[in-house]
Amino acid sequence: MRQRRRFSWACACLLSLGQGCGGTQPTASQSAICAALSSNQTLLSANATVQCGGQDGRWSDYAAPQPGAVVTVGAEDDIATLVRLANALEVPFLLQSGANGWADTFALDTRGLVLDVSQLKDVAFNEARSQVAFQAGVLIEDLVAAAWQNNARVATGTCNCVSVLGAGLGGGLGRGAGLYGLGLDQLLAVHYVDAEGRQRTVTNASDADLWWAIKGAGPNFGLVTSVVYQSYAVAQADNTAWTGLLYFNDSAIEDIVGAIDRLALEPEMQLDFYFTQGLVAVLPFYLGDEATGRAKFASVLDIGPELDATAVTSYDAWNAAGDAFCAKGGRKPSYEANLQTLDPTAWRQVWDAYSLFYETYAEANLTTLLTECYSTAKMQEIGSAESAYPWRDIKCYSIVIPWYTSEALDAAANAFGQEVRSILSASSGTDAFSAYINFAHGDETLAEVYGDSLSRLQTLKKTYDPNGRLNQWFPLS
Repeated sequence: MRQRRRFSWACACLLSLGQGCGGTQPTASQSAICAALSSNQTLLSANATVQCGGQDGRWSDYAAPQPGAVVTVGAEDDIATLVRLANALEVPFLLQSGANGWADTFALDTRGLVLDVSQLKDVAFNEARSQVAFQAGVLIEDLVAAAWQNNARVATGTCNCVSVLGAGLGGGLGRGAGLYGLGLDQLLAVHYVDAEGRQRTVTNASDADLWWAIKGAGPNFGLVTSVVYQSYAVAQADNTAWTGLLYFNDSAIEDIVGAIDRLALEPEMQLDFYFTQGLVAVLPFYLGDEATGRAKFASVLDIGPELDATAVTSYDAWNAAGDAFCAKGGRKPSYEANLQTLDPTAWRQVWDAYSLFYETYAEANLTTLLTECYSTAKMQEIGSAESAYPWRDIKCYSIVIPWYTSEALDAAANAFGQEVRSILSASSGTDAFSAYINFAHGDETLAEVYGDSLSRLQTLKKTYDPNGRLNQWFPLS
């Protein structure tokens, strides 16, 4: 009966668009969807657009999905309509917001459909600024700007061009993690389209199992269209922090790494560590005044940076240091390792590997190694029972990002990325290698990405997506 209903719905859709059904099921090809939607968009909202063929504008061209059609939806209802049509024609699909996903788990070829939600930008705070509702197309820069204008603060990621939910459903690390927890810890309600194309709302009270699974493995359980997040009322005058880049000579690497390893990050503190454009940089962050921030990070400052560009900065500019990473295009097959400890000897090896790659391949001069370190007390206080996210005790997340243009450099770039990941994982201080899903490459085992949550997630997957239709992002089936 299910197959008959799916076929009948497909025929109805195609007939309504002037397409013939004939006596057999329509061909399960992307061209059928593209032709149908291009000839008549009555199934979609007035603002929706259909692009037949591939897409441009992803953050990384490496292993990027290659759809036969891209539909930029004009309303949340469009997503449910498109999922039902794609299911009827057995066409794979992927929801896309910021287009920053870099993993090589995408299996979307020219038969596939991308549902682009970049127009879904509504943001609304409640009067107390304790909650904010926003749609799936909202980027971190959008939500930060709206919060700033509303005398509020929201726990978001640190890269302005990334989708809030793209990052948040997988974890959502950010400057506020020490005080507020992860991005997924901010969720109060989730509006989504399930694998069958039905629109639903889930909260912890309505379905505790699904709520747990969405918070850490969301793309495997639904296409999230909008959410309600916690927010925090903070007047603009008080919404500031001391932060900025410190540049060092590479001779200081062992001292820097040792200082970071010994640094006890308090809830108001966060730190990034970079190898970029042949330079060594540290970005301390302190949610408070400059004098106290300098005292908290004295062990790093005492090493003696060649340039100190730190200053008290307003909330709407906290992420500015990462804007260079937002440049779209190029090939960026990134590799990540979770770290509990930072070993100075290992990091000298990493610098040597980075320098060799950077100096050997001129086109790879934007290659970067980024390490983000966080206070974990709040994340561990919230606890693993609240979400599928498994890495609440990890101090640092280190990502090497080879960045180049020519496909001919893929083999060398991947070898370099794997070498760095191997060095770091061997000195990570963890019981076994693990990777944060938002930063992972895609060659990891599911256990290395989902940790102890894997078995329960796989069981729930059979209930909520038995046909495996939601299967593009580190698929559980």
